[in-house]
Amino acid sequence: MEAVLDVRGVDFAYRPAETVLRDVSFSMAEREIVGLIGPNGSGKSTLLRILDGLLKPAAGEVLLRGRPISRIGREELARTIAAVPQEQPVPFPYRVREVVMMGRFPHLQRFHFEGARDIEIVAGALEMTGIAELADRKMGELSGGERQKVWIARALAQEPEVMLLDECTVFLDIRHQLLFFDLLRSLHRSRGIAVLFVTHDVNLAARYAERLVMLDRGGVRASGTVWDVLTEQNIRDVYGTDVLVDRHPATGGPRITTLAAL
Repeated sequence: MEAVLDVRGVDFAYRPAETVLRDVSFSMAEREIVGLIGPNGSGKSTLLRILDGLLKPAAGEVLLRGRPISRIGREELARTIAAVPQEQPVPFPYRVREVVMMGRFPHLQRFHFEGARDIEIVAGALEMTGIAELADRKMGELSGGERQKVWIARALAQEPEVMLLDECTVFLDIRHQLLFFDLLRSLHRSRGIAVLFVTHDVNLAARYAERLVMLDRGGVRASGTVWDVLTEQNIRDVYGTDVLVDRHPATGGPRITTLAAL
C-alpha cells in the first residue's frame, strides 16, 4: 500500500542541546491504524505536532503522499490531516454543532458561510459519533467522554485522510476508553481513514493497533507488529518495568502483565 505519511530522519529540539527527537523514521500506509507508544518524555506529542505541521523539524522531513508537508499550506494540510487533542479548552459557550462545524473551515472559501453540503457533513459526523442528540448542548455541559466525541466529530467534518490522536482517553474510565477505541475502529473501517494514536496504555495499543511505533528517549526503539514491538525485553528496557507478555485468551493479541518496577 502507498504510504500516506512518511517520516524520514526527523530531529527536533526546543532549545539547543535539548534534543527531543533523534533520527525518527517510519511510514504509515493508507487505511492503517498505528499506535505510538513510549514513556513520558519520549517525544510522542512533539512528533504529532510535527506531523500536523505545527512544528518544523531541525533535520529530516515528513512527506504527505510524497510531498513535504513544509511545502503544503495550512488550509490544504487541514483538509488532509485532522488532529484530536487530549483536551481542548473552549473559551466561549459554543454549542456542540458549532464546534463540529469548525471542522469545515478549511473547506470554506474566504468570507463565505457554510452551505447545505457543510451542514449535511456536520450532521453526518454527529450521527456517526452518536452525539446528534447533543448538537444544541453547550460544551461546558458535557462529560469528558462526550467532549471527546465532539472533537472526533469535528475531525471527521474535516473529511481527512489521516487522523492524529494524542492520548485522547487519558481522562476516561475503562468503559469509556473501550467505547472510544471501538468507535475509532468503526469509523476507520467505514471511512477508510488512516489513524495514528498516542497512548500510555500498552494493552489498549495491543488491542486496537495494527502496527506500533515505540519511542525511547526521542528515537525509535522498535516498529512493527504488536508482537514484534511488545516484547518483554523492549518493555523492560524502555519502561524500566518487568512484565509478562502472553497471548490474550479473548483477543489473541499480546497481553502485558506488570510484575515489578526495576
